[in-house]
Amino acid sequence: MKRRDFITTVAVSGGSAYAAMKALGLLEKPATAQSPSQRGSFRLQPSKRGDRVIILGAGLAGMACAYELGKVGYDCIILEARSRAGGRCWTLRGGDQFTDTLGQTQTVQFDSGLYFNPGPARIPQEHVTLDYCREFGVAVEVKENLNRREYYYNTQNAGSLSGQKVRAREAITDIRGYISELLAKAISQDAINAPLTTADKEKLVEFLKTYGGLSPDLFYKGSSRRGFINYPSAEQPGTQSDPYDLSALIQLGFANYEALEWNWQYQMTMLQPIGGMDQIAKAFERRVGQKIAFQSEVKEIRKTPNGVSIVYTNSSGTNQQIKGDYCICTIPLPVLKDIPSDFSPDMKEAIASALYVRAGKGGLQFRRRFWEEDEKIFGGITRTDQDISQIWYPSEGYLSNKGILLGYYQFDDTKVGTLSPAQRLSLALEQGSNIHPQYRNEFENGVTVYWPTIPYNLGGWAEYTDEARQRYYPRLNEPDGNIYLCGEHVSYLTSWMAGALESARLVSSKINTLA
Repeated sequence: MKRRDFITTVAVSGGSAYAAMKALGLLEKPATAQSPSQRGSFRLQPSKRGDRVIILGAGLAGMACAYELGKVGYDCIILEARSRAGGRCWTLRGGDQFTDTLGQTQTVQFDSGLYFNPGPARIPQEHVTLDYCREFGVAVEVKENLNRREYYYNTQNAGSLSGQKVRAREAITDIRGYISELLAKAISQDAINAPLTTADKEKLVEFLKTYGGLSPDLFYKGSSRRGFINYPSAEQPGTQSDPYDLSALIQLGFANYEALEWNWQYQMTMLQPIGGMDQIAKAFERRVGQKIAFQSEVKEIRKTPNGVSIVYTNSSGTNQQIKGDYCICTIPLPVLKDIPSDFSPDMKEAIASALYVRAGKGGLQFRRRFWEEDEKIFGGITRTDQDISQIWYPSEGYLSNKGILLGYYQFDDTKVGTLSPAQRLSLALEQGSNIHPQYRNEFENGVTVYWPTIPYNLGGWAEYTDEARQRYYPRLNEPDGNIYLCGEHVSYLTSWMAGALESARLVSSKINTLA
């Protein structure tokens, strides 16, 4: 009996195909293949049989699987419920229209050339996503993720700075200065418990004086780093602004904002495709589009003695059946759990346990780029404790007439997303006006997306507790017979496009080991 036939027999009889594959050493990395987690070129071994792989979903994960497996001779077919490819890698432009699960239809009214990314909107420099951009010739530009001219605006328990726009540059410069002052004085007074020599202490104090902008007597009194009331010009040297009081900064409570900026995936310089995030999806589609059956909604996922069988409705609403050797399922888990299937009980439990972030975004078009003209903000993200949470300033179209702000971005949206689209826009304008009074006069139109109500997604992205990672995540990564789950939800990079692409490489490698 061939190894593959043995594994299929085990799966159909209710046993663990994963255990059988592991016992046979089939889950190890192929000796001549590159680890899928490594950056750079990715190569699979040629398929001698040309096995048929049915891929459910034409998002990035599904198309990446078809692309990589197709290059080495697999016969890939993608069933996609929508009339477009890309999944959450989606860009909205003027004229686009979509309807949510509540029957609410929105028509995008943006001017020509303007766009909004309701899903992924930035790419960290370390992510494999950029390798595909390079391979496909997708042009990218800088995404200004952090900008010290952005604001911190808090209203809840924020002390004397409550309801005030505080420039990030000012707050961060001041708090760094005060921390440096406290530590420098403690060192000078031998008040720290650390194994430092006298020379070490002297050098550390000198470092803190420079790092924090301290005076010779080790006090932080402010510096030009935090900005000016009047900027230097040909006529004057400029007037430096005064530092905030340490207690006021502590009460402002911007620690979580500033800490997030140090997350390894949120560095100051990130990247984005020129012209919209869907340029990546379109690049994949140009290479595998002939393999995609659009408007093909999956109705059943079944195991067979020799592989898999998928029942779906085609674009005319007729039930169809297709059989293959393997199935790669990239359907988001909140959708997958309600599709009739032959998944084993433990796999069904793992799928049903998944939690997805209730993410929501709103894109607002303004007739004038007042954030640039009036406030000299070019890119970056203002953060607030209001319901809108964040305001993103565009990193494209600098100095042009109009622009689109991300008016709100909610990660645990129990209030904004449950409103009607018109009410969401109204709330975004109301709360955004507290930071930018120009909102009301300059606003033209907008669009909002609440991912839990977007068909075929029903959530933003997977989010695991430590317990779920330990209990369910390993099972989700195991094949169930000849069915493999794939997508950002089976990666440690949930919410990122790279999670989908890394997962696609891993699953493609697993199937390739059986060639």
